[in-house]
Amino acid sequence: MASKKQVLLPIGALAVAIALAAGFSSMKKPPVKKEQEVVAPLVEVTPVNLTDITMQVHSYGEVMAQEQTELVAQVSGQVVEIAEQFVKGGFVKEGDVLVRIDPNDYEAALIEAQAGLAQAQSALEIEQAQAHVAKTEWQRIKDNANAVIPSELYLRKPQLAEKLAKFKAAQAQVKRANRNLERTYIRAPYDALVTAKKVSLGSVVNPGNMLGQIDATSIAKVRLPVANKDMQFLVDGGVGAKVTLTGEIAGSTHTWQGEIVRNEGIVDKRSRMTYLVAYVENPYEQVQPLRFGAYTNATIVGQHITNAAVVPSHLIKDNRIALIDEETKLVFSSLAVIREQDGMAYVTAGLESGQQVITSALEYPTEGMQLRLDDEPAQSTMTQLALKED
Repeated sequence: MASKKQVLLPIGALAVAIALAAGFSSMKKPPVKKEQEVVAPLVEVTPVNLTDITMQVHSYGEVMAQEQTELVAQVSGQVVEIAEQFVKGGFVKEGDVLVRIDPNDYEAALIEAQAGLAQAQSALEIEQAQAHVAKTEWQRIKDNANAVIPSELYLRKPQLAEKLAKFKAAQAQVKRANRNLERTYIRAPYDALVTAKKVSLGSVVNPGNMLGQIDATSIAKVRLPVANKDMQFLVDGGVGAKVTLTGEIAGSTHTWQGEIVRNEGIVDKRSRMTYLVAYVENPYEQVQPLRFGAYTNATIVGQHITNAAVVPSHLIKDNRIALIDEETKLVFSSLAVIREQDGMAYVTAGLESGQQVITSALEYPTEGMQLRLDDEPAQSTMTQLALKED
C-alpha cells in the first residue's frame, strides 16, 4: 500500500507545472495588428476611335480566259503551211493565218463556179431579150378585135423564171466556192495565247478535225466563291465592285486590279457558295502578267459603314466589352457587333470615341472594381488582419 508521501509528491509536481505554465502564459505579449495593402489591378487600355469603314469580303479562284476557242478544220486537204507563232504558249494577233490547207482544189472549184455563173448570166440575158420581143409583138397586134389573151408560155415567162433560177443557183455556187477557199485559211479570231496545237505540216485533215486551241488575252476571268453570310456585306450582290487579286510568282507577291461583272445567280450544290465573276483587262499586258491557270486570293470591296469601331474579338464576351471610366473603375458596355473577321470585330453601337477599352486580362473582373493605369501611382485599400506571433 502506497505511503502518503508517494501520493502527494506527484500531485505537488503537477501543481507546480500548472503554475509555471500559467506564469509563462501571462508573460506572453498580445497579438500584433498589422496592416496589409491590397493594390488595385494594373491594366492596359487602348482608346476607341470611331471611323468610316469599308467592308471587305475575301475569296479565291483560278485565273481563266474569258473566251476559249477550239480551231477545227471545215474543209479537207493537206496542211501546207503553219505559222511560226502557232505553238503552245505562242501569242497570236487577230486575223493571223495560223494554218493553211492546200487550196488548189478549192481554187479550181471557184473557177468552175465562176464559169457556170457566166453561162447562167448569158442565158438569162438572152431569155430576157426574147421575152421582151414577145411582149413587143403582143403589144403590136393587141388592137386587133379578134386577138385573144396570150399565154404565159407565149410571153416566155416560164422560160425567163427558169433562167433566173439557174442564175441564182450559179451565184450560190460561186459563193460556196469562195467560202470553201477562204476556209483553207485558219485565222485567229482575236488576240490570243495558243494553249494547244494538234496538227503538223503535211498532215491531211478532214472537216471536224481539231487543229489546236487558243485563249483570248483581252480579258482574264476569275470565278470567286462567296459564303452566304458574307453576301450581306456587298453592294448589289457584289456586281460592279472593285476587286484586288493577289498571287505569288517566283516567290514574290503581286497584285492585280479587276471588277466584279456578274453574279452567276445560283448556289453551288456541293459548296453552298454563290459565285461572282471578276474580269481583269489585258492580263498579259500588266507590269507582271496575270497568267491563265494561276491561283489567286481576292479581296472584294463591300459596303461603306460610318461611325464604326474595330476591336479585337477576344476582348468581347457575350457581346460585352470591359471599359475603364473616368474614376478608373471597370464598367461593361453592350455592343452591336455586325461582323467578326480575321480576329477583329466590327462594332456599330455601344462604343464612343475617346472611351478606354481594357486590353489586358483580369482574373476576376467585377463591375465597379477599382483599377489603375501604368502612369498612375499605386492606390490601395487597408484591411486589418490579426497575425499571431510564434
